Formats: sequence, C-alpha cells, structure tokens
Amino acid sequence: MYPEIILEMHRVLPAQLPLFLVTQRWFGGKARQILGVEIADAIPVSSDGTQAIVLVVTVKYLEGADETYSIPFVPVAQTGSEPYASTTLKVEMGDGSMLVCEDAFARPQFLAELLNIIEQEGEMQGEKGRLRGCRTSAFTELFADSGAAEPKLLTGEQSNSSVIYGDRLILKFFRRFEPGENPDLEIGRFLTERVRFPHVPRIAGYIEYELKSGMPATQAILQEFVANQGDAWRYALKTLNAFYECCGDTNQQSELDVSEELPEFAGEPMGRLLGEMGLLGKRTAELHLALSSERDDPAFAPERFTMEFQNSLETSFVELTTRTFGLLRARMAKVPAEYKDKSAEIATREQDIVRRFRTALSAPIEAMRARIHGDYHLGQVLYTGSDFVIIDFEGEPARPLAERRIKQSPLQDVAGMLRSFHYAAFAPLLAPSTGNSISRSQIANIGSWAEAWSRCAANRFLGRYYESSGAAPFLPAGSQARAKLLEVYLLAKAVYELGYELNNRPAWVGIPLEGISRLLSSGG
Repeated sequence: MYPEIILEMHRVLPAQLPLFLVTQRWFGGKARQILGVEIADAIPVSSDGTQAIVLVVTVKYLEGADETYSIPFVPVAQTGSEPYASTTLKVEMGDGSMLVCEDAFARPQFLAELLNIIEQEGEMQGEKGRLRGCRTSAFTELFADSGAAEPKLLTGEQSNSSVIYGDRLILKFFRRFEPGENPDLEIGRFLTERVRFPHVPRIAGYIEYELKSGMPATQAILQEFVANQGDAWRYALKTLNAFYECCGDTNQQSELDVSEELPEFAGEPMGRLLGEMGLLGKRTAELHLALSSERDDPAFAPERFTMEFQNSLETSFVELTTRTFGLLRARMAKVPAEYKDKSAEIATREQDIVRRFRTALSAPIEAMRARIHGDYHLGQVLYTGSDFVIIDFEGEPARPLAERRIKQSPLQDVAGMLRSFHYAAFAPLLAPSTGNSISRSQIANIGSWAEAWSRCAANRFLGRYYESSGAAPFLPAGSQARAKLLEVYLLAKAVYELGYELNNRPAWVGIPLEGISRLLSSGG
C-alpha cells in the first residue's frame, strides 16, 4: 500500500502544502512568499499499530534560498465528512477513496518508534535517502529506565517537536534541516563524550537523514532529560515580580550593587537570585573553557582573530545597523508615544554606532575565537533549584548551518546573557502575561530599580565569569581590552533587538532603545 499512497502524495500534496505550512508553528518561512513546495523524499516508518510516512519537502521562495522541512504523516482512511485539524491534509486516491494524512506526532506508536530506531540503530529507506539511528556511549545508562515509558509530546514548541520518554530522555525532532551535523548535536556530543562537561544534557543518540550521495543531515537528537524547575528566564521573572511589588510600596531609592547589602525589603529570594546569577557566570566560563580545550580537532580547536575575520565582523555589524535604523525611521509612527523621543534621539546616532564598530574592529584583537553557544540567554538555561544546566546549542536557527559553526569570541555569549538580564528586568513592567500585579501608577517608580537590578546582575555574572575564566586565551589580556570587545558585542546585540522589536513587539522597543542609549553614553 505504501508505494501507491506515496505516488498519490506526490500528485496531490504539493498544491496543498503552501497553505498547510503557513499554519504550522514550526514553519519558519511565514514572512516569505512561497513559490512552490516539492516532495523531495518519502520515507515509510512502520511500528506496531501505525504506518507513518516522513515527507522531506523543499520549499522554494520568491527571494532567498530554498529550505528543507521534515513532515511525518500517518495516512488513514476518511470515515466521514467531519472537519479535520490544521495538522492534517487530504489525499484523494486513484480509486476515488480519500485518505486523511494526520500528524504522526499525535500517535504514541510513532513517538515510540523514533526511540526504537535509535535503540536498534535501525535504517528506514525512502525513495532517495534513508533515516538512520545512532547510539552514543551514554545511551545504555540513560535508556535503562526509559525504554518502556509512555512517550509524551511536549506542547508549546516553536521550531522543533520534542518528545519525553519517562524521566530520563527527551528527543528533539528538527522540522527544518540542512546538510551537515547540527551544532546542537555536534557540540552536545563533544561535551558528552570528549570533555564530559557536567552542566549540559548528555547526548544519548540521534537520527540522521542520508541521501545516497551527499552529507548527512541531523533529523533528531536524543538527550538526557534533566529534572528542573523551569528555565532561568521564568525563575528570574518570578523573583523580580515579587521584588517589584515590594518596591512599589517603598520610597527608598534604588541601591543595588555588587558590593553592597541589599535593602531589607528585597528579601531572601532576591539575594539568592543575584547570587545565582554569579553562579551562572561561573558555569558560563566553565562551558567556554570546555569548548576551547580541544587542540587537535579542527572543528573545535581555537583560532586567532585575524584582520580578515574582523573585517567580516565589521561588515556584518554595519549592515545590521544600516538595516535596523532604516526600519526605525520607517516605523517611527508606530513606536509607542512614551518612546518616541528616545527613538528620535537614537535615530540620529546611526553613524556614531557605525564609527564605534569600525574603530573597535580596525585594531588587531589579541584573543582566540572558539565554538560558542551562539544564542545564549536566560531561556537557554534550566534552573534545577540549586544549579544550572545549559541547553540548545543549535545557534540562531534562521542562520545557515555553516555560519552557526564559525568560531566566535565567547564574549558574544556573555553579551547575549547580559542583554537578557536587561530584558528580564523590564519584562514584568511591560507584559501582563508575566503574572505581575504591579499597578500602572507603580511602574514609573520601579523603573530605576529595574535598571539597578540589571546592572547588579551583570556585575555578579561578569565578576564570577572573569574569575573562573582566569587567563583563558579567548579573552583579551587587559581589563580595558576585554571591556572594549564586550561592548562591541553588546551594542550589536542591542541593535539586533531593536530591529526584532520593531517588527514583532513595538511595545517592547524601549528595552533595546535604552540599551543602545546606555552603551553610547559609556564613552569610547
């Protein structure tokens, strides 16, 4: 039956797939104009009670590069004329019967089969390629308590689909992929098997998609499921919400500093949170030391900054600035009233920012580049109640895989986390969804506390980060040189955030505007 179904899928589905894709939360091309979708491969995956087909589809756009997506379906005979979910498609067979292609991730049997493919290191042959399961040295230990567990699909995922098996394993299924090893797998295996870094989930196995010729692509990763209390973003927001409610009831001026005692009303939770931001700085330094510890593997061996690399970095930062400030001027009318003056002021500083980038990157940087996290913020760190586990080494999914593998300064990760502190400080004042009970009249009085907390958290983080990094070769030797390079990455990150908020959340545009303003006023 499979060959007939697949033949009909090739005939019927390409016309339906564009409208289907734009309704899926994991589809990343919603803002682009689709020219067409081709079925590049169809791979049957059989399990007890379920016969699924994994479609590999190529999405062609009016502008820009094609993208490849993986869509697992379970074809079932239609039993009536009832409406069907947005995760299904209809296929009319040659004999006039109708099949409904349902999302395979809704079937526990398919989820169990994904784990089985890795356990058995099995192969599923398609028309042009195959899916192949692989185990790592950590598989046996992690699988021992999870093999018979009922799989559970996680909800709320954006670009991927994730499945939990028992309390020891979680599988991340990449919806969009490209040839080559995904950095999440590559770095995860390195930290699991080569340096045994304890503050990341261990990799237990993976599934590759292989064409008969060409480089394999990472389809899925199976890794350790770490018991946690949520990510560090939610933990920080919960503590800050409670703190701000106390701030609103006091006339005391903001006095948070790394070297000072907290005000009495701040309470033990705030003291603990700030202490743990220091611990996070230590764990981040330990991660960067682990990632830069290899000398023989070209994929991980650190490399020096070169003028060629610095020129490339300068070009990308200048282009980002030009693009973002053009958007700022075009969207000025949509900026909330309370940020219009700040927006107008920052809009005049484009060339100041460009000069900062060019000045900082024109002189030789005496430091090493290494593999880094690449998309580092509080949401990429799990809080266990006493420590942190760093996750999601995929990098920025919108960037090409080869670009995400380029060695960078670890200070890029540091800048991402410091900007995340600034966001966490102000998010409770901007978003009712964070669960705060802060009144509008209190918000103006709390803004200075938010700035103070952001600075204090950054000081705690940086103090432990530099202390734990020591004389690591990925850091410039002098404190002034370190601060100068970090400022470059902070400014680039804040400019990127400004463009993101203008396009997606204009109400939040004040956070990157203030970040840019603060950096520009710091001298240099």
